[in-house]
Amino acid sequence: MVDFGGWHMPVQYSGILEEHHAVRNSIGVFDISHMGEVFVNGPGASVWLNELLTNNVDRLGLGESQYSFLLNEEGGVIDDLLVYRLEESEYLLVVNASMIDEDVAWMQRHLRPGVTLQNRSDEFAGIAVQGPRAAQLFDRFFEGKISRPARNQIQRYEAECTPVLIARTGYTGEDGFELFFKAECAETIWKAILEKGADLGIKPCGLGARDTLRLEMCYPLNGSDLSPAHTPIEAGMSFFVDMEKPAFIGRSKLAQQRQGGVQHRLVPFKMKGKTPPPRPHYRVFKNGEPIAETTSGTVSPSLGIGIGMAYVPAEFARINEEIEIEIRGRRFPATIQKKPLHQKQP
Repeated sequence: MVDFGGWHMPVQYSGILEEHHAVRNSIGVFDISHMGEVFVNGPGASVWLNELLTNNVDRLGLGESQYSFLLNEEGGVIDDLLVYRLEESEYLLVVNASMIDEDVAWMQRHLRPGVTLQNRSDEFAGIAVQGPRAAQLFDRFFEGKISRPARNQIQRYEAECTPVLIARTGYTGEDGFELFFKAECAETIWKAILEKGADLGIKPCGLGARDTLRLEMCYPLNGSDLSPAHTPIEAGMSFFVDMEKPAFIGRSKLAQQRQGGVQHRLVPFKMKGKTPPPRPHYRVFKNGEPIAETTSGTVSPSLGIGIGMAYVPAEFARINEEIEIEIRGRRFPATIQKKPLHQKQP
């Protein structure tokens, strides 16, 4: 157990490797009660959110979701988050645990008339079920009473204990679903999911497996791969930035980078051969000179080799470019790779 965003969180239950392979091959369940739930309501909600976030919420139909960024004035990432459109003028923002207070304070400072902002994070618990058998567990858990939401959608369900918001998003590259519900029902629902999935090979999973799973897919982690010092364009996340919108906070900096290019890009890399595992903040070398430091690093259980990410100078941000990672005073060869690092087998 470790402190994480003000929460006491499990790094592992049965072991990172076992939990990782459970998600890739069968099913795993994560306690995501630490995530923040912020509700935005009112006739001006969509206009205001479009002034604050990089993606375009006008593209969301009822029950749909999108990934987006909250930026500072210089285009740096304050937080990455998910936006769910619950009703015509009601949205749910699911934000990172360590950023709840900062996000809410930033949004409050920019709040406009016609918009209500409610931080209801303390009221909610959350559980994420991930893996190729997630759909089977879903049908079993809800006893066939409801259909699974489509990918990137959300729906409501009135369970016996509590109203439940059911989303289908995920952070592992596998199929899955997320449940958000009253915090007092967390233990009951957690135990019920483990019981229903027992013969499916379900494993409770901690922060360790979450990190190896998301890094294999090159999903960035806020506070490591994403930060106020770097923009979504530098992070290779331009797909989630709508430059057609007339204005949003940080847009001018992103427009400059679109036109003039960036100095650094976030790239994934893979170590060559058997090496010690890379970790965050290890120095990256090219032609004997330090050019960057790693933002993430671990051993990939699926690939059986060290992997990571780093912001390297743009001239080196090419697939198959050779670099070196300094690990415990020694330099080991690595190559820049195409995303994602883990390719699912057909």
